[in-house]
Amino acid sequence: MDIKNFKAGYHKKGYKYSYFLPSKINHSFIWTDEEINELLEKASFKLGELDSFSRFIPDIDMFILMHIFKEAVISSRIEGTKTNIKEALIEENDISPERRDDWKEVHNYVTALNDAIKQLKKLPLSNRLIRNTHKKLIFNVRGENKNPGEFRRSQNWIGGSEISDAVFIPPFHTELPELLSDFEMFLNNRKVKIPHLVRIAIAHYQFETIHPFLDGNGRIGRLLITLYLVSSGILTKPLLYISEYFEKNRLSYYDNLSLVREKNDLGKWIKFFLNGVIITSQNSISTLKKIIDMKNITENNIIMHLGKRSKYALVLFHHLFKKPIITIKDVQIITGLTPKSANDLVKIFIKQKILIETTGYKRNRIFSFNNYIKLF
Repeated sequence: MDIKNFKAGYHKKGYKYSYFLPSKINHSFIWTDEEINELLEKASFKLGELDSFSRFIPDIDMFILMHIFKEAVISSRIEGTKTNIKEALIEENDISPERRDDWKEVHNYVTALNDAIKQLKKLPLSNRLIRNTHKKLIFNVRGENKNPGEFRRSQNWIGGSEISDAVFIPPFHTELPELLSDFEMFLNNRKVKIPHLVRIAIAHYQFETIHPFLDGNGRIGRLLITLYLVSSGILTKPLLYISEYFEKNRLSYYDNLSLVREKNDLGKWIKFFLNGVIITSQNSISTLKKIIDMKNITENNIIMHLGKRSKYALVLFHHLFKKPIITIKDVQIITGLTPKSANDLVKIFIKQKILIETTGYKRNRIFSFNNYIKLF
């Protein structure tokens, strides 16, 4: 099907309201729009460049965790949470009680993504995996009473205080089994020859339109993009997170999704999505380059000149890339040093401006690898 002839669906009469029933997508798509081809080439090139980091840089997993936390914070922020990345990296007991619910939502996102990546080694990207991920996403947080891990069995809507003034009403729940089966087949149908980035752009639109859960659809829909890129082999490691682009261009994001449904303009959505992949990839590449430069300079100019302490300093320094907010107790556990030696090592890191103390307390102090966090 030429995307110019794409019909997004139609409004179907429900009880006292009409809902949008999207067309099925498990078929081929073609286009004559040269701008899509140009953006697709740029996006593919940038993704390849980003993937090269995961293939050739030692210890890339140290840096990936921070990307995941950043994505978790931003994706959750779109849904209304207020946690920032520094708060997300602090232990739960150090978070003020009124902020803990938001903190838990961010950490659930990290847990859900990490677990989904592991599941991809055994399961295809499927409705089953999506439900498993959703269950972890809203476990014991806001939305926990809305059937975690289960597709909805009642009507939902987007915007408005009630369904009568909703901005958008997704399909009735009895339509979901057929739509979600078609969606799952489209994700995995290799007989349909569509470039991966176009396929996941269409799949993301379709998922958001189906809106299959009572809560957490936006976060799962954004997670789906990273999971697809890993499952299809486009990325060796989960290094692309597009939520920041969607948040910065929130109105355009919602407008472009709406234009598909209202004007059948699938091409404009695909171009918006591909542009997001280009920008996000470039930002991630730039951040990783800065991290590697900072790591090499600090190791060569500071860590390796600490004499007998160099061994322990290097262990601590590497750990900071995975956990950039720590306590003296953490340093003891990481290095095996005594409390006094751990405290002395932290003093050196503060003097060298690697760490800063964030609480102002004399006891129960918390230290931050601030320059690293700033890069995110």
